Amino acid sequence: MVATGSSDGEAGTQWAALAGVTAALAMFGAAQGLSSPLFTLLMQKQGMSPALIGLSAAMMPLGLILSASFVPAAVRLVGARSLAVGCSLIGALCFLGIGYLQDWVGWFVLRFIIGIVINPLYILGEVWALSLAPPSRRGRVMGAFNTVLGAGYAAGPLVLTAVGISGWVPFLVGTAGFMLCAVILRAVSSSLAGFEDDGQSSGGFFGFARLAPALLFAVLVSAAVQQGTYALMPVFGAAYGLPERTLAALVMALSLGNIFLQIPLGLLAERFGGRAMIIFCALATTTCAVLLPLLITTPAIWVVLLVMGAVGYGVYTMALVELGSRFKGTVLVAGNAAFALMWGAGGIVGPPGAGALMQVIGPLGLPVVIAALDALLVSFALYRSFKRQNA
Repeated sequence: MVATGSSDGEAGTQWAALAGVTAALAMFGAAQGLSSPLFTLLMQKQGMSPALIGLSAAMMPLGLILSASFVPAAVRLVGARSLAVGCSLIGALCFLGIGYLQDWVGWFVLRFIIGIVINPLYILGEVWALSLAPPSRRGRVMGAFNTVLGAGYAAGPLVLTAVGISGWVPFLVGTAGFMLCAVILRAVSSSLAGFEDDGQSSGGFFGFARLAPALLFAVLVSAAVQQGTYALMPVFGAAYGLPERTLAALVMALSLGNIFLQIPLGLLAERFGGRAMIIFCALATTTCAVLLPLLITTPAIWVVLLVMGAVGYGVYTMALVELGSRFKGTVLVAGNAAFALMWGAGGIVGPPGAGALMQVIGPLGLPVVIAALDALLVSFALYRSFKRQNA
């Protein structure tokens, strides 16, 4: 009886820590979701050109990419818990600094620093969620984790519409998001793994790439497809004569599918495995891409976009589930850092590549790029599965 009570207590603590990590990342996600439209609108108000606005927006993903390979070393140096809390506090200070400066040149530097400090939050948040989730429920846990994080991102722009862009209020809201993230992580820190040194050799990015190249390619494809679709879906719809109001709704449909259908995909991953679900999601995304030009002017397009938003990002969620089932400790941290690097790379490759092809062959360039990338992923994933089975 005593052992059972102890086991139940440990399980309760584990679920409480998981809820805390998820809530903390949702707060941080809301701050991030608020920041992009806030900075864009403020720079437009200051008369900045679209090129400068785009360059400023690129500072954050640039910080993400350049810092990804250093996260495992930082974890070993100061510990995962201290690193996450410290980065949350630095993010809050950067938000205050941006509000104080009101200067676009200074914003370039501060947005780059924000990109660096949010990377450990992304990486460690996912690693903790994977570590805390019971193996038999990892699929639904990661589905719920990404759903809540997605809802946090979606809440950011909604908050901005309520508070506006004038004065200190939007900056204080963003600062509060980072501060709440730090407070929650500190409160549950005793239940979170530190990952300082478990004796495993992670081998860095290239070492992990040799262990799981298909997982890294899945992340690259998911990022390229997701970010390319979100950026260019309004351009695709406009080419077919859709009104401006509908163009914004196209992106909203993608977001709703992403938010509400990750848990069902996670449940399927528990039954069929992450590897099989990566292939399923990639095939489903390819099918949706083929249907886009056929149904774009019909009511059925809303169903296609809901599914596409879910399975396009579902490739990433399923890759996370597979990552958590195969790796532990510092190797898991290194793997998630490699995921962050590939996500940034996909964001750099996807939108420009699809946009360039659309300029050459018209709106069909977007579905062609999506279908081609996911077809390559399916082929490579099947090849790696065959090779692993016959090794």
